[in-house]
Amino acid sequence: MSEHISASVADGVGHLTLERPQALNALSYEMIRALTAVFDAWRHDPEVSMVVLDGAGERGFCAGGDIRELYMYATGGHVAEALRFFRDEYRLNSAIARYPKPVVAIMDGITMGGGIGLAGHASIRIVTERSRVAMPETRIGFTPDVGGTWLLGRAPGELGIHLALNARTMDAADAMHAGFADAFVPSASIPHLLQALEERADPGTPSEIVMLFDETPGPSALAAARPWVDACFSAPTVHEIIDRLRAFAEGRADAAWGAPGAGDGSSHPADQPAHAYAAAAADELETLSPTALAITLEAVRRARTLPSLEDALEQEFRAVSWFIGQHDLHEGIRAQVIDKDRSPKWDPPTLDDVPPGLPARVLREQLHDPVWDAPPPVVE
Repeated sequence: MSEHISASVADGVGHLTLERPQALNALSYEMIRALTAVFDAWRHDPEVSMVVLDGAGERGFCAGGDIRELYMYATGGHVAEALRFFRDEYRLNSAIARYPKPVVAIMDGITMGGGIGLAGHASIRIVTERSRVAMPETRIGFTPDVGGTWLLGRAPGELGIHLALNARTMDAADAMHAGFADAFVPSASIPHLLQALEERADPGTPSEIVMLFDETPGPSALAAARPWVDACFSAPTVHEIIDRLRAFAEGRADAAWGAPGAGDGSSHPADQPAHAYAAAAADELETLSPTALAITLEAVRRARTLPSLEDALEQEFRAVSWFIGQHDLHEGIRAQVIDKDRSPKWDPPTLDDVPPGLPARVLREQLHDPVWDAPPPVVE
C-alpha cells in the first residue's frame, strides 16, 4: 500500500482517500498501482458493498497526474516507464467505470486531468461549491486523456471542444451540465453524507442516499453560452474556430454558421459579456501549442463516434505514445511546472505550420504494446 493512499472498510463501505495534500493529491505511479490493488481486492470482498473515493486536504480531490514524474520520464529517455504509467492509469480508469459495485466519487475542490480519470468514470459523481473541474492538458502542450475525450465528446453541443481546447475550468453547475458530475452536495454536508452511506439499510442504493443531500448548484454559465460556443467551435479547424471567435467578438458573426448576436446576454463563467469571453478564448488559443490543439480537436471529434470508453482510452494511448517524445510536451511542462516562466516556445510555432494530416496519423498510430491484455468484459 502506498503511503499516499488510505483504505478502510466500515459497515460495508470501502473508503479510499488520496493522501498527498501537499501536492494536491497528484497521482504518482505508486499511487496508481496502490489504487488498482485495492479496487481489485474489494471487487469480490463480501464485506464491501460500495466504494467511496475522496481526497485529503482542503484544496482538492486530485489535481491530476504527477507532471514532474512524467517530465523526468520523458526527458530522461525513459519512454517505457512513461508509457507504463499511462497504460496502468488507463486500466484503472476502465476498472472504475466497469466496477461491479457502486463507486461514489467526491470531487470537492480541484479535480483535474488524472483526477477526472478517477472520479469522472465513477457511478456516482459528486461536486460541491468548491469544485473546480477541468481537463487542462493543452496548457502543457498535451492532449486530454484518462478517458477525458470520451466525456468531452459527449458534452452538449460543442462545449466539449471548447473545454478541451481552452482547458476551461468548470464550477459545479458547469460540470453537471457538461456531463462530468451527477449531484451537487454542499461541502459542509459531505461528512453527513458519508455517515448516511454507512448507516443505510439497503447496501445497493447509495444513489438514493445521495439524492437526499443533492441540491441545485445554480445556473450554468456554459449552458447560457452554448449558442455562440456551438456556432464558433463547430468550425472544421482550430484556425477557423479562432476566426469565428474573433468575428463574433467584433460583431461580425455570420448567420451562415449559426452565430447569435454578440449582445445576446450570454456570459462567461466570470461574468464577462459574451463578446469579451469569445475574444479572450481566441487570445488564449493563440498562446497554446498549435500541435496539441490540432490533435485535441481531432481526438474529441473522433471520440464522439467511438463505441466505448476503452476505445477512447486506446485512442488516447496512441496520442500519448506519440506526444511523450515530442518537444511541445517537454517544453510545456518546463514552462508551466518546472521553470514556471510561463513562456513556452512551441515547435511548430503556428497552426499554419502543423501538417494537415498529422492529427489523423497520430490517432491511428500503431501500438507496439496493447493497452489491454484482453478485451475488457462487456457490462450490460
